[in-house]
Amino acid sequence: MASGLENEFVTLHEIVKTAKIRLNANIWDYLIGGTETETTLRRNRMALDSIAFRPRVLRDVSKIDPSSEILGKKIRLPVMLAPVGSLESFEPGGGITVAKGAGAGNVAMLISSVTTLKLEDIVKGGGGPKIYQLYVRGDDNWVAERVKQAMGAGYDAFCITVDTQVYSRRERDIAKRFVKSWRTAATGQDHQAAFSWDNFKKVKDKFPDVKFMLKGIGTAEDADIACQHGVWAVYCSNHGGRQLDHGRGSAAVLPEVIDAVKGRAKIAVDGSFSRGSDIVKAICLGADWVGLGRLYCYGLAAAGAAGIERVVELLEEEMKEVMGLLGVTSLKQLDKSYISASTPTNLPGVHSAFPLIHEGY
Repeated sequence: MASGLENEFVTLHEIVKTAKIRLNANIWDYLIGGTETETTLRRNRMALDSIAFRPRVLRDVSKIDPSSEILGKKIRLPVMLAPVGSLESFEPGGGITVAKGAGAGNVAMLISSVTTLKLEDIVKGGGGPKIYQLYVRGDDNWVAERVKQAMGAGYDAFCITVDTQVYSRRERDIAKRFVKSWRTAATGQDHQAAFSWDNFKKVKDKFPDVKFMLKGIGTAEDADIACQHGVWAVYCSNHGGRQLDHGRGSAAVLPEVIDAVKGRAKIAVDGSFSRGSDIVKAICLGADWVGLGRLYCYGLAAAGAAGIERVVELLEEEMKEVMGLLGVTSLKQLDKSYISASTPTNLPGVHSAFPLIHEGY
């Protein structure tokens, strides 16, 4: 399949520009913003820009395959659409539209529990691997019921977000007095604050056959504990710079997480991954998949499901270019020998991966 947007959007930054035009100012700031000083958000980008490539030449790269696998299913790229709350604020179809876009692009998706749609309707929205992501808003029995519902609805795995025990101060919203409707309706934050390793163990023990992912792991210590609890996947994330301010960039945290996991679990990472080159860097470091948050929401806002598919198409083009110039034809060939520490050249920011935006293109 093809998105049909090959002529309308020839670069990723054109999708970002269109999304900004189509979204109202409050929702745009909600999408691009971070916590307080937005230091963690900028460090996400800085960590990626601090990695340079070490290309190899005179290798046959006439056939390049950037595909990957997740949950026994082949996917087009090593990409997951990360869970984003209130997708309906970007496009009326919300999670159903995202499922269609993920299916058409043949990438995995995580659907946030902050949605007004039925789990079954989202699953039916499109093909491809689907993971349900939960914010804890009740006791252990409540969590267990959510697991039952998600797995019964046809989801392939279950993700619990673990870095939202305290809701952060996102000053772009606060300064504009913008109160998100989905936050007003939310209750049970005290259960997230109290959720512990013991609570997770109880849920994990109750569902031994469910593949559990923990999202929001930011240290080697917690990655190791997660593996001791038998998780299927460790998701290295700082919530896109939207929770703890003055944290480290995800790409800087990833190596210690991978070292701590020692192959006991799969590894996902997100945090300002915006280009095909960013995805390749994550695979070089040892990640299995990269989560995209803001980037696919730009596609969603710009052109619905087709916009998401176009994001995937452009990322595929960029990945193939990078892989060919590095001298590899598959993701399995990538390792740390293809990257090196370097000095960033751009001032980091939420859109610093798209410098042409600032030059009027």
